[in-house]
Amino acid sequence: MEKYLDLKNSTDYSKLKVAGDIIRSGGLVLFPTETVYGLGANGLDKNAVKKIYIAKGRKQDNPLILHISNFSMLHKIAKNISKIEEALMKTFWPGPFTIILNRTDIVPDIVTGGLDTVGIRMPSGKIAKELINYANIPVAAPSANISGRPSGTNISDIFDELSDKVDYIIDGGECEVGVESTVVRVVDGIPNILRPGKISPEEIEKVVGSVKIDEHILKNIESNEKVLSPGMKYRHYAPKSNCVLVYSENNEKMIKEIQELAKKYVNPLIISCNENAEYYDVEHKILYGSKDNLNEIAQNIFKDLRKVDEFEPDIVIIEGVKEDGIGLAIMNRLIRACEYHYIKL
Repeated sequence: MEKYLDLKNSTDYSKLKVAGDIIRSGGLVLFPTETVYGLGANGLDKNAVKKIYIAKGRKQDNPLILHISNFSMLHKIAKNISKIEEALMKTFWPGPFTIILNRTDIVPDIVTGGLDTVGIRMPSGKIAKELINYANIPVAAPSANISGRPSGTNISDIFDELSDKVDYIIDGGECEVGVESTVVRVVDGIPNILRPGKISPEEIEKVVGSVKIDEHILKNIESNEKVLSPGMKYRHYAPKSNCVLVYSENNEKMIKEIQELAKKYVNPLIISCNENAEYYDVEHKILYGSKDNLNEIAQNIFKDLRKVDEFEPDIVIIEGVKEDGIGLAIMNRLIRACEYHYIKL
């Protein structure tokens, strides 16, 4: 059987039936969503889900998200849904939004890290949605990457590390959003953002009136703490090279700090916005996009983090961005990629 399906320039989604059958029968499928690529398996089959952890080298206390394509799937895996939770789902689904709900007994412990809750998402990406329809079951799917490495937003970036660990690969081209979904848990009627994404706190506030941002979004989490969401714990999104994140609302101050820091190293690499590139006199630079277009930066950031190891730098210095809208998600990923080596001026 051919293992690779190219859907970059095709809308013949009937070809996804093969991949859906593989998931139903316990196999692993690499597939695109609108956020990042996912490594998908039958979310109700503990043996299939175990293959995800093995393929990624992921610790089993790091919970997975179940992806669904319709609300009838939702009610098989979640219970005691509140009116606020319903309002959030109706507003942001399908889309880059994950909500943590009380799970039913049908969801295996291995999906949830032993918790009584489960993260659920209905993706808007056409390929992902049709794949789940063909599988006709909730699909457990963390980001497609070896744990700790930057998530994959195109097949070429992740092919070498995952192609021999999966049963089928679907190539849908570049992902539209570029960072993983916003993860929310409603506590005492208030949505708590556990992982920021494309859906911003401001957008959530418009639906329910108030929102809280988890303190760990821009801070480390203790190794013995239980986590409700993927991406909260362990080294994450990181290249092999050591990284440091620098940010100031004063652009000149940020540039000066980066310039001085770069002078301390023999082979520094700087990741910056397009507008500031001319100020850095170093051999290796990667431009992540315009500082006025955070959506562009989000789409590029994982791809750029994967590029840096080609240059074997002794340090990677990364410009931070304003924590507005999707900027909060970008900073969350960059802080973890830098293992909390963060200079805020």
